Amino acid sequence: MRQIRLDAPFDKEKLKELRAGDSVLITGTIYTARDQAHKRLVEMLRRGEPLPFDIRGSIIYYVGPAPARPGRPIGSAGPTTSYRMDPYAPELLDLGQAGMIGKGPRSAAVKEAIVRNGAVYFAAIGGAAALIARSIVSAEVIAFEDLGAEAIRKLEVRDLPVTVVIDAAGRDQYRVGREEYLKSIDIRK
Repeated sequence: MRQIRLDAPFDKEKLKELRAGDSVLITGTIYTARDQAHKRLVEMLRRGEPLPFDIRGSIIYYVGPAPARPGRPIGSAGPTTSYRMDPYAPELLDLGQAGMIGKGPRSAAVKEAIVRNGAVYFAAIGGAAALIARSIVSAEVIAFEDLGAEAIRKLEVRDLPVTVVIDAAGRDQYRVGREEYLKSIDIRK
């Protein structure tokens, strides 16, 4: 497993170097959005309206953070299960989104869009929401404030820890990791 540092927004050429299983520390600007925000983004696109942020090269973190404690920019910020964004992700990837952060497997349509667009799907550690929040330097609601925790936020992060789950070539760590584990416990040994 390699440890890599990346600055966001991403240069897609650098993403091609990542491999499923790589440990990555992200520094820079990322955005938050969950299923209701994704639905609204796609509806805006279909009406020909501009999005509230430049989707090209962007990373969207699937999170609905807890309220911030005094002196902190954000509360606990653990990943949301990603499959809920699967109906919307391919369209955003086709517009140039470079990465997504969440947890859990993705649909075949999302995997195809990742490969087609040279994007990457990262996993954040579920259950480590308070630890992840320490990497968030600032948070600002930029759209859909009425959604509360699910509003779109612009985050500035420093060394946000993630793992490459699906790389730009389509290698899926969930599948590969499971296969490697099953080989390691092969009962025919």
